[in-house]
Amino acid sequence: MNGPDGVADPPPASDNPWSRSLWLEGVVEDLTPREQLSGDHTCDVAIVGAGFAGLWTAYYLKAADPSLRVTVVEAEIAGFGAAGRNGGFVSAGIAGSGGRYARRSGWDSVLRAEREVQRGVDEIGRVVSSEGIDCGYKKSGALTVATTEPQVQRLNARVEAKHRFGLGSEDIRLLNADECAELVRGAEGVLAGTFTPHCARVDPARLARGLAAACERLGVKIYEQSPAELLRPKVVQCRGGRVLADVVVRATESYTIRERAERRSFLPLYSLMIATEPLPQQTWDELGWQDGMGIGDVRHLYYYSQRTVDGRIALGGRGAPYRLMNPISTENEQDARVYERLCETLREAFPAAAQARITHHWGGSLAVPRDWCMRTTFDRTTGLGFVGAFGGHGVTAANISGRTMRDLIFGQTTDLTSLPWVGHHTRNWEPEPLRFIASRVITKTLASSDAYEERSGRPAKRAWLVKPFLPPS
Repeated sequence: MNGPDGVADPPPASDNPWSRSLWLEGVVEDLTPREQLSGDHTCDVAIVGAGFAGLWTAYYLKAADPSLRVTVVEAEIAGFGAAGRNGGFVSAGIAGSGGRYARRSGWDSVLRAEREVQRGVDEIGRVVSSEGIDCGYKKSGALTVATTEPQVQRLNARVEAKHRFGLGSEDIRLLNADECAELVRGAEGVLAGTFTPHCARVDPARLARGLAAACERLGVKIYEQSPAELLRPKVVQCRGGRVLADVVVRATESYTIRERAERRSFLPLYSLMIATEPLPQQTWDELGWQDGMGIGDVRHLYYYSQRTVDGRIALGGRGAPYRLMNPISTENEQDARVYERLCETLREAFPAAAQARITHHWGGSLAVPRDWCMRTTFDRTTGLGFVGAFGGHGVTAANISGRTMRDLIFGQTTDLTSLPWVGHHTRNWEPEPLRFIASRVITKTLASSDAYEERSGRPAKRAWLVKPFLPPS
């Protein structure tokens, strides 16, 4: 059924309460929840949240010390949140602002962080291979394209900045239009681009569910449908019981704001996605899109896309409205205006797939800290740890955070424990309704900036007005 503008209505959400995305719907094994926590349970390390951050922390702790008793409690099912709904980019590039990290730790630490994130892409591939996780991991790099002159300027500035502090052309390089066409022939209107080899494609839900199974094989205990109501030193109070532990690690990302004391710690920003039906080989031949390579752009409301394991285009972007009264809810997982914009982006960027049927539309919330910088913290006195604040870079950043938290808990001083986000602290967001007003103004400003640049071919100065509230370019 089509709306008045000719755009097909968004496909309905799945009736299965756990299948909140294309990825979760396609998970091979049963999504029936694991055992719920009941009564008191004692362990050495309790981790709250079975997303990427919590699962990687559990995996590396147990792999390092098989005698350690590690327990994970999850409000829904493993991979239910952002881990099972994201774009599936195992990408390099640090989560946060290099300049902000450098003010605290220096530019050498930022370069070390960039290198560690690059290694993180390969480390995830190593674990996927060694644990036999069937998640379609394929490392073919990422192409970022520009279709207007202002976008070309932003790409040039980004590459110059990366090269200036130590990355080389083997890490990220500029491409002209012809070079972009060698990587994807069917992308329309491309003027220039950048390419990095440090990126892989995955089915994120299969990765999360496979990682949970790997944790269990090592002896990690996972309780599902066991929401934590209170975290404090040595105790996690859940709806059905308590977990008593020497170490308690919070890995709840955007869902952290559901705890009263943490309501202003993050802006729960939604990123929405669509997916086409599986495309015929003739369309892929026309597109010339190498399997495993991610493609995105540098509009202010940018898109990101991957070629899925089963031959679809999965494409996502920002711009979902922030809701004052219920910032995290199923109602926020679909939005008609964002859906139309994503469909239009698909048609414009990949005209060979313009007639493909859209089979899925979904979304998930990510945790945006006030300065967009991730953090990994551990207080040895209280035994409380935190991993998260990834701001949309969680697939790779969570792996690094899990390894770092392992070292912090074991009291080891390593290259990981000296990375610039270790011990980083961020002030809270402004109280409501200021946060609500700001989020709406930001979205409208970015959308109007894109429209102005496409119409005029000149950079939109208005975008600078909201730059302090945006992730680093």
